[in-house]
Amino acid sequence: MKSDKLKLDSLTVGYNGIPLISDITLSLSKGEILTLIGPNGSGKSTILKSITRHLAAISGTLYLDSRNMRLISGKDVAKKLAVVLTERIRPDLTSCFEFVAAGRYPYTGSFGMLTAHDKDIVMKALEKVNALDIADKDISQISDGQRQRILLARAICQEPEVIVLDEPTSFLDIRHKIELLGILSDMAKNGGISVVMSLHEIDLAQRISDKIVCVKGDHIASYGTPEEIFSDNLIRQLYEIETGSFNALLGNIELAKPCGKARCFVIGGGGYGIPYYRALQKLGIPFAAGILPGNDIDLAVAVPLAEYVVKIPPFSDAPKTDIETAEKLIDSVDIVIDCSCPEGYISTFNRELLSYAERQCKRIIKSLSELRETEL
Repeated sequence: MKSDKLKLDSLTVGYNGIPLISDITLSLSKGEILTLIGPNGSGKSTILKSITRHLAAISGTLYLDSRNMRLISGKDVAKKLAVVLTERIRPDLTSCFEFVAAGRYPYTGSFGMLTAHDKDIVMKALEKVNALDIADKDISQISDGQRQRILLARAICQEPEVIVLDEPTSFLDIRHKIELLGILSDMAKNGGISVVMSLHEIDLAQRISDKIVCVKGDHIASYGTPEEIFSDNLIRQLYEIETGSFNALLGNIELAKPCGKARCFVIGGGGYGIPYYRALQKLGIPFAAGILPGNDIDLAVAVPLAEYVVKIPPFSDAPKTDIETAEKLIDSVDIVIDCSCPEGYISTFNRELLSYAERQCKRIIKSLSELRETEL
């Protein structure tokens, strides 16, 4: 049975004695990643600041490695728990090595002198985050992505059992987001370090986390595994999504569908229709799509974006009624889009639909560039 590295027992957090979120009860085991998600201003940072003791909890108990944190000295807490906050760092005339070395403060003496052992740990932390090449650079001269890695390296230098991060992917481009989260995942799975963080990117939270906390209102809205949390309805309610959609299966976020009667019919499948559905949405052109089996990946995007989708059960031939429905839709539009699905991805009935469109003298578009140049 796993022991809890971090546990919140009926914790109430807030400011100036006024509760913001009450009765927070959750736990984190060794090597697990727990992520807080929720709307801006919902209290994610308040919870994290209470965990790190930057903000005093109003009531309840916080345990670190089964010990009440109120009874642990700040120096001892720093040996077990490290913090990476979102505030931009602006130290003057400080090299990245010197900044990271400050993470050794729980272990150095009164004068903060680094031993050879301390320096070795600093270099290993820089290596862990792929930052050896900027060790001698002034920290004010590095990029946001590099700065976030340096902040993480400083936390690693504390040799913690738990790392708390508040929006660690803020200010980062997609490459550096993936790189940073990859480092955190490796630290958790291979280093046994427990990670608590908040993220805005729910698709990334779904992929990296072992546990998810949904923060909204004066209590925790939901708490569980990604499989338990990520459903279309729960995410829609959490973020109060009124237009557009979130697909829990693939982590897709789609904008609102174009309004109006379908003006073209898209024949796709196997993922080849997805770029066309999104291009039509961007152009504001209502469309119909089909014929798509229930197990086709195209459905994840076609359903929220199309005015109508002709769907059939998985692994089955298209019933005559569905073929007739698709043909009537083709009759009602001027343009048919052939997504150029290769052999093996296009079904016999969709190939027949293309032939039907040709016989009906419909204009057939076969590329995204042609679609963008077409006036509909």
